[in-house]
Amino acid sequence: MNRTRMFTFIVRLLAVVLALGGAHSALAQLADDWTRAEEVVRSIRLPVIPGRDYRITDFGARPGGTDDARPAIMAAIKKAGAEGGGRVIIPPGKWLSRGPVHLANRINLHLSEGATLLFAPEARHYLPVVLTRWEGTEVYSYSPLIYAFEVRDVAITGKGTIDGNAASEFLTWIPKAEPDFQRLRQMGADGTPVARRVFGEGTHLRPSIIQFFRAERVLLEDYTVLNSPFWVNHLVYTDHATVRRIRVESHHANNDGVDVDSSRHVLIERCWFRTGDDSVVVKSGRDRDGREIGRPSEHVVVRHNDMGGEDGIALGSEMSGGIRHVYFTDNVLRKGASAIRFKANLDRGGTVEHIRVRNFTVEAFDNLFWFQLDYPGQLGGNYPSTYRDIVFENFTVERAGTVFNGDAPAAAPLRDVTLRNVNIKQADRTFVLKNVEGLKLENVRIGGQRVDGRLEWRQTAP
Repeated sequence: MNRTRMFTFIVRLLAVVLALGGAHSALAQLADDWTRAEEVVRSIRLPVIPGRDYRITDFGARPGGTDDARPAIMAAIKKAGAEGGGRVIIPPGKWLSRGPVHLANRINLHLSEGATLLFAPEARHYLPVVLTRWEGTEVYSYSPLIYAFEVRDVAITGKGTIDGNAASEFLTWIPKAEPDFQRLRQMGADGTPVARRVFGEGTHLRPSIIQFFRAERVLLEDYTVLNSPFWVNHLVYTDHATVRRIRVESHHANNDGVDVDSSRHVLIERCWFRTGDDSVVVKSGRDRDGREIGRPSEHVVVRHNDMGGEDGIALGSEMSGGIRHVYFTDNVLRKGASAIRFKANLDRGGTVEHIRVRNFTVEAFDNLFWFQLDYPGQLGGNYPSTYRDIVFENFTVERAGTVFNGDAPAAAPLRDVTLRNVNIKQADRTFVLKNVEGLKLENVRIGGQRVDGRLEWRQTAP
């Protein structure tokens, strides 16, 4: 072998060795990612609640859905709390609550199989206002229907049903809300003190059906939710939350199944979602309000769920406090507008990073992967967001309208996204890209054709 051939052989051998080393390093990194996900699950602490039972019928509640059971429910919660905690039991039957149920420390609101907790439709029953977070901005507004403020060791369990009421006045507010939420957004942008952000009678911000606000050690398990006025299960500033085997059948506007909002150490597993918006979405506050609070959502695992609705999983668009170390694995996505929808705009700020998504079965969505990073904003666009270090792998997809829609502003391009082992049987369009850097394709198969490589697509200066 002459010197030239020997040199060529050595170069090729080194390339193979380096490639194998890089592949080994990538595989090791992936193994480390999912080891960390399991460590997150093992670290999550469940609530500790005494086994004592407090039946609401012992406090005067009567079934049938016409008499107000709320005084009995609240009396049972008060007595259980005074005695160190326990289960407040909603027995089989229909029970009307004319106003919100406010939970307390060491309380398990247990809905027996066959029980329906039906909330009254009149908005006035959900006053006075309470401190809440509405689309990422703190505000005093109508109470969520089930509300837990600054609590520890709290649960909602049982195979019963929580019904926000198909006749709810709140549902008529959908076309009326824009002036109020625009005013609230401006207050957040201006730094108006939260105590002055009061949206009570005469305003139209719909409340969540269930909200935990500054909570620790929460369990949501087995129940069904119908007819939510707004977001369904909303975890705000909540640490150590487990959501499992719940069912959400709620198709009104903004009916996200679970919103993880500036919360840490969260597990969502074996749930069933049919929603009017995202099935599971991770958030962390809006614009200046979210940036100044600065509390990220992190260490979140979402696994073994059956998701159907407008969108499957989402991050943002309220993500100004940051999102990191989120793991989605072994989920089924049915049909809808977007299977994966990650959102931001130039008002938000914040960084979303180290997101891992694997082992998904997808039926049919208009968009498979949609990075909508130019989501509508109103505040001048001086705070670009960063989305980076995101891996999707092992997807089996029946049909996609568009495979990958990456739409980012020039000031904040989408960076370092990997698609690996993605098999799409049918797609109408492949890639729609605007300001995307380092999109890596590894064994991506679309309609029987394999795509590998790296895509870069940036706007140039005029």
